[in-house]
Amino acid sequence: MPEASLVTREAPLVRTVSGPCPPSAVNGAVLPREHLRSDMRWAAGAVSDPHRWLDEEQEVTRELCGLRQSDRLGLVVELSCIGMGRDAAALARVTAGSRVAVVAGTGFFAGPFTPSWALDAEVDALTRHLLTEIEDGLDGTSARPGVIGEIGVWGDEPTPAEERCVAAAARASLASGLPVATHHRGGPALLEILLGEGLPAHRVSVADAGTDPATPRKIVERGGYVCLTSLGVDRLRQALDLIDAGYAHRLLLSSGLSKVSEIERYGGGGYSHLFRTFLPRLREAGISEETISLITHDNPLRWLTCME
Repeated sequence: MPEASLVTREAPLVRTVSGPCPPSAVNGAVLPREHLRSDMRWAAGAVSDPHRWLDEEQEVTRELCGLRQSDRLGLVVELSCIGMGRDAAALARVTAGSRVAVVAGTGFFAGPFTPSWALDAEVDALTRHLLTEIEDGLDGTSARPGVIGEIGVWGDEPTPAEERCVAAAARASLASGLPVATHHRGGPALLEILLGEGLPAHRVSVADAGTDPATPRKIVERGGYVCLTSLGVDRLRQALDLIDAGYAHRLLLSSGLSKVSEIERYGGGGYSHLFRTFLPRLREAGISEETISLITHDNPLRWLTCME
């Protein structure tokens, strides 16, 4: 395991594709779990899915620009990592066109989307690869990642190869100071592996936390963040339960787009779904603007900078 952090800084910074910025420079809301450009239609041993992709750069830019103007969207965390069709150059164009900051990710996603060389690689080799991307940039660009994720599992339980990739994510986080984001599939099991590597829970965001209503509470009680997407009635209930239990400071919310069919041009709710549908429901339930600002601004920035 690396003995010292690669990141030395006097104040916490958020790493965006345009460069590091202080959290105080992000004035508006943060979407902490989105995809702006991805391609997961094909993978070794996985059933092909023509809908499992998102490549609409102009429309994505237009939506983000509109949200910057209408809802003060300030930053998007883009979680298409290794094996998910990540395109750092496209992310740089989106942030330039929309004037919304974008955080890109590194990390090995899951099972059939893991590069063949990584399936048998040891944890130290996987960690070195992640740290190289963190220090040198992504996809042949100078854009550096600001998050490790999203990492996940493809089956019911992590495979040995997936466990090694998760352990590498934890070690890269400890060495670099970057946070970690898990996929919704296998999130609690992934959290246990990360914690077992000595990673502090407050550096980890677990997506959606499964269908067991007790799971989100267990995650936040450990000190991790729960990031709710697929924002329907069940997610509203989970959010209200966490807020009522005093865990608003461990809650993240995002629209969670990952497919072309989910953007507005093709009839989806778009990146605005959080702002147009879910936040109004929280307000109707009596949640204050102060708490909404905590969840949509303060929490994601605290997670991104790995601050308690």
